[in-house]
Amino acid sequence: MASPEHAAPAPSIPRRLFDLALPVIGLNVLGVLSLAVDTAMCGRLPDAPAALEALGFATQVVFLFMVLMMGLVVGATAMVARAHGAKDASRVDHVLRQSTWFTVTVGVAVAALGNLTAEPILRALGATTESLPLALAYLRPSLGLSVFAYLTMLYAAVLRAVGNTRLPFLVALLSNALNVGFNKVLILGTSFSPALGVQGAALGTVASQAIGVVVLVFLLRGGSVAGLRLRLTPPRPDLGLARDYFRIGAPAALDMVIINAAFASIVGMLGRLDPSAVAAHGIGLRIQALAFVPALSVAQATGAMVGNALGAHDLPAAHAVVRASVRLNVAITTTLALLLVLGAHPIVAIFDVARGTPLHELSVTWMRLLGYGMPIVGVHIAYVGMLRGAGATKTSLWINLFGTLVQVPLSWLLGFPLGLGPWGVWMGFPASFVLKGVLGYAAYKRGAWARAGAKA
Repeated sequence: MASPEHAAPAPSIPRRLFDLALPVIGLNVLGVLSLAVDTAMCGRLPDAPAALEALGFATQVVFLFMVLMMGLVVGATAMVARAHGAKDASRVDHVLRQSTWFTVTVGVAVAALGNLTAEPILRALGATTESLPLALAYLRPSLGLSVFAYLTMLYAAVLRAVGNTRLPFLVALLSNALNVGFNKVLILGTSFSPALGVQGAALGTVASQAIGVVVLVFLLRGGSVAGLRLRLTPPRPDLGLARDYFRIGAPAALDMVIINAAFASIVGMLGRLDPSAVAAHGIGLRIQALAFVPALSVAQATGAMVGNALGAHDLPAAHAVVRASVRLNVAITTTLALLLVLGAHPIVAIFDVARGTPLHELSVTWMRLLGYGMPIVGVHIAYVGMLRGAGATKTSLWINLFGTLVQVPLSWLLGFPLGLGPWGVWMGFPASFVLKGVLGYAAYKRGAWARAGAKA
């Protein structure tokens, strides 16, 4: 046994942040790929155009209802991280148990409310006569059994809060592999089973998520994860904890609503200018979904480590985590920005867009603007991770709200009165993140985030 003086030195905070974030990046990439698998396989159906349109509408509805769960996840991460940092194992287990049943409650509510409102929501979004029944076929099982997706999100967040990001990544690998197999059988059919189309896509995804949840529950109940032990017997609801969830999670959920509203405003403006710009924006969003994954993953790891440090009453460590997060995110987003700016033409070519067409030129323009703005977006995302990890989600909400209230009028002003067209509309996006980055830095320096938020 090695003596204390010969023990290996503890890894530095930047190294710990990187090690914690790396599996989270993999996990989030797998989440994006899961949707891509559904889309790719539905693209092979005989009614592919209607199926893909239906999948697009249905996915928007799934994301709409997921906002409720996002707030709960942010609250759980903040509280578990602080309790773990304070080495309060009983508090960690209490929050885990209560969170599990809160999540089941949310899943049941979404199943009921989602299935009641799915059709009018789809009609409001503009689903056509051909795509509406297909979208409903996807949504019925997706919303009805959403509890499995929500529990997956919860357990990944709780594991991240105690410093274990490898386990949810490995379970996600298993789930994604099963999803591919299930989808191949259920979407396209075999000689022994019928092709269920988009409904098969939903059933395959839900089945793979359910198996992943069973694996996670088995491991958490058995004490396989240090610092966590899940009890499944329904507890007496802790109303105080529920209030803390609402206090921390509601602003985070509203944050997501504002972000989606900002993106919707861009699409609305582009639609009034040029339909090709809407298509170009759609291409850009697919690239953006992948390009932002590393920075968002670092922010999630940042939140866990900030919560741990504050729970241990180690304010210098919390500040060190934030500084490391900003540096790491700037390095990552700058590298990706160079790839987007320099490789815009070949990236757009992946989507089979003919070079020299208006769609191609607009797509390249948006891709490059996205690239130019990525480093400052990375800074903003790092500070969001800090605020969420501390439980100071109201500050994050106000920063995002103020930035959006600047971005929407600025996009309109540049795009319409100043006559800059789609370029002007898009320019409001990176410009607003300059303001958000500055406000995030101001909040960091002010320090209130370390005093107000989740309590262990």
